[in-house]
Amino acid sequence: MNQDQMEGKWKQLKGSFKEKWGKFTDDDITRMNGNREKIIGALQEKYGQTKEQAQREFDAWYASQEHENARTSGGRY
Repeated sequence: MNQDQMEGKWKQLKGSFKEKWGKFTDDDITRMNGNREKIIGALQEKYGQTKEQAQREFDAWYASQEHENARTSGGRY
């Protein structure tokens, strides 16, 4: 998924993101605006992760969200 698509879906994903990474405030999440690089940087800062760890964890979470969305929408995601 490209950056534009991710930013477009961010409103749908914010709640799930906050459930997984509860250290982020609503303002933090709004400022990220679905920008992957901002999200990775924020994960590094808030959770003390390396860039690679943050990327892996975020990408795995994001893939699970896409899978869940595809499952619940009958494969039309």
